[in-house]
Amino acid sequence: MNRNPHLNELGEFLKARRAEVSPSEVGLRGGQRRRVSGLRREEVALLAAISTEYYTRIEQGRLQASAPLLEEIAQVLRLNDDQRTYLFDLAAKERLRPPTSGDRQQVDTQLQRMLDDLTASPAFVIGRRTDILGWNQLAAALWTDFGRYPEQQRVFVRLLFTEPWMRELYADWEEVTRLAIAQLRMESARYPGDQRLTALVEELSARDAQFREWWTAHDVAMRGKGVKKLRHPVVGELTLDWNTLTCGTDPDQHIIVWNAEPGSPSHDGLRLLASWAADQKRTASGTVA
Repeated sequence: MNRNPHLNELGEFLKARRAEVSPSEVGLRGGQRRRVSGLRREEVALLAAISTEYYTRIEQGRLQASAPLLEEIAQVLRLNDDQRTYLFDLAAKERLRPPTSGDRQQVDTQLQRMLDDLTASPAFVIGRRTDILGWNQLAAALWTDFGRYPEQQRVFVRLLFTEPWMRELYADWEEVTRLAIAQLRMESARYPGDQRLTALVEELSARDAQFREWWTAHDVAMRGKGVKKLRHPVVGELTLDWNTLTCGTDPDQHIIVWNAEPGSPSHDGLRLLASWAADQKRTASGTVA
């Protein structure tokens, strides 16, 4: 019997989360000898008030669980808000229209103009596969001129693994990369038929053992906000806040804006970087002329 790949993914996600919950967290005794980390299937079934066989069929991808039952399981496994959203996105896959291989996201003129007007804040637009769709001058100075890369390679999570300068730039490269993978996994629940996303995962899985390990961990995360430490070759160390805005005309486009606390060394560093980028642009323009 051919199993539904969508339900298989849901089952793998539940299995990964089950391994992270200890018996003591849910009021059970751990016992002396356990063959698996975390909870056993029968323990999840007991707490969710269903039979072990029924839960096993869900985790093996052989049964579509109802929304109320998934809610019970989510509570048992202590899923956070992002994990819960991912779980229900997986369960709703059949109702979602997957993008075709020809679907192409683009930044419209007004959005690009807004990016260009952000002269004191690096900003770029990221798409559903972590494609870099648009960026401003300061983002090019902070990371790179993304236009140097062919469109198919202009993918943030891919650059994290393929470009040595990305590993040098991020002081917390592993944390940044694992978050990017978790966000990509979140997107994959909404677009299970995206051929480009599937090809990206296959390429990076074959290329890098770390990606393969972190992808199969089934960690998920929404894009939100945070703080990152960078080591820039021109202006040195920067501690930057980042926040996510959603494009009004395409909710699958996210605008990531970076800034620093006013009066901080990082704020001064961004101003210096902006000045350096402007000088570079003027020099390039003069050379062309």
